Amino acid sequence: MDRRTLLLSGLATVAFGGRALADDQPVMMVYKSPTCGCCGDWVEHVEAAGFRVAVQNMPDVTAVKTRLGVPQALWSCHTALVGDYVVEGHVPAEDIARMLTETPQITGIAVPGMPAGSPGMEVPGYSQAYDVYAFSPDSRSVFASHAG
Repeated sequence: MDRRTLLLSGLATVAFGGRALADDQPVMMVYKSPTCGCCGDWVEHVEAAGFRVAVQNMPDVTAVKTRLGVPQALWSCHTALVGDYVVEGHVPAEDIARMLTETPQITGIAVPGMPAGSPGMEVPGYSQAYDVYAFSPDSRSVFASHAG
């Protein structure tokens, strides 16, 4: 195991409450624009947390969001599919891991827009409080809240 892998493994274990992600963790498929830098930064965030990621660059992700049932009010710049769940926007890896562990009866989780301070949207010296929403076709609720 090289030094970088060991460090990232340790960070992932800390980030997920002392438990490392399983080797059989599903591959996260991320749909994003090839020109979006913050999407690339978010991909690096989830990879550093131990997720295996595949990326499909596309000029417009709207059709994917619609097909996967993401309510328009929750849209952000990228959309991911991991296991049976949708992940919309700059959702922290710890919330994704929690969703996969708890397996709630939802379509997915989302961070609408692009709040400063969320993974991939880090701004030195500034961050906003934001919520991660759980959603299904007929419901929406706060899944997690993050201080600014």
